[in-house]
Amino acid sequence: MRDAAGEKAGALRRAGAVTVEGRFGDREAIMAAMQGAYGVFSVQPSSGQGEIYGVSDAQEVAWGIQIADLAVACGLHHLVYSSANAVGDKPTGLGHFDSKARIEAHIRTLPIAATILRPAAFMEMLTMPGFGLPEGQFNFFARPDQAMQLLAVPDIGKIVAAVLADPERFAGRTMEVASDTVTGQELAQAFTQAAGRPIAYRRFPDTVLDANPFLAALAGLFDDGRLTGSADLTELRAMVPSLQDFGTWIRDDGREAFEQASRAKGSWAYGPAS
Repeated sequence: MRDAAGEKAGALRRAGAVTVEGRFGDREAIMAAMQGAYGVFSVQPSSGQGEIYGVSDAQEVAWGIQIADLAVACGLHHLVYSSANAVGDKPTGLGHFDSKARIEAHIRTLPIAATILRPAAFMEMLTMPGFGLPEGQFNFFARPDQAMQLLAVPDIGKIVAAVLADPERFAGRTMEVASDTVTGQELAQAFTQAAGRPIAYRRFPDTVLDANPFLAALAGLFDDGRLTGSADLTELRAMVPSLQDFGTWIRDDGREAFEQASRAKGSWAYGPAS
């Protein structure tokens, strides 16, 4: 935890977790936290989160490699790394995806049982300002009839727990993970039901994509299929029967964030940090 005295750390302790304060740049604190642990779930902030964290691609790569190396040095049994579903053999041209490919490649050279997870886009991301919900529409990268996979943030923890509990099955695997598959039209239906008013869906207009190379590159990855996702939902639901479909998520875990997004006007906050 960056702040062991913070509200989120307190909630984890009340749930039975042991919290340790540390930062990615603090090697000694990370090593202390790993002492006596069975495994580690490694996930770093990235440049794709822009001014939220202000992280560079080089920092993400360095931190991801350091966590993996320290897991080996501390004698941990299992490393689970969170990558992204756009990552593969072919570079994307976007730093926050290609940085993860570099970390993946390093992990595969290490003498440790490792599982690489490639999450789909998070459902929580859809409730950021700037997608048009206050105006009665939702703009995103996929075309209205194009299927795309999404992942609820709480579900990745359940998936990681299942992976760590069955190392013989999952060690050495690279697998995409998601909670549900939806089209843009199905998103509109779920938003409309949750809002109690019509919410239309449309892909970002070409004028918006032409003016923002970062958004245009993401739209291109939807067009060529690398960001739409190919997770095996049948296997994942067998592993974790409680995976949330989008309709359930927006009624429950995502309800408060959706209501805030429906009122909040603003611009899309993601993109490379300046």
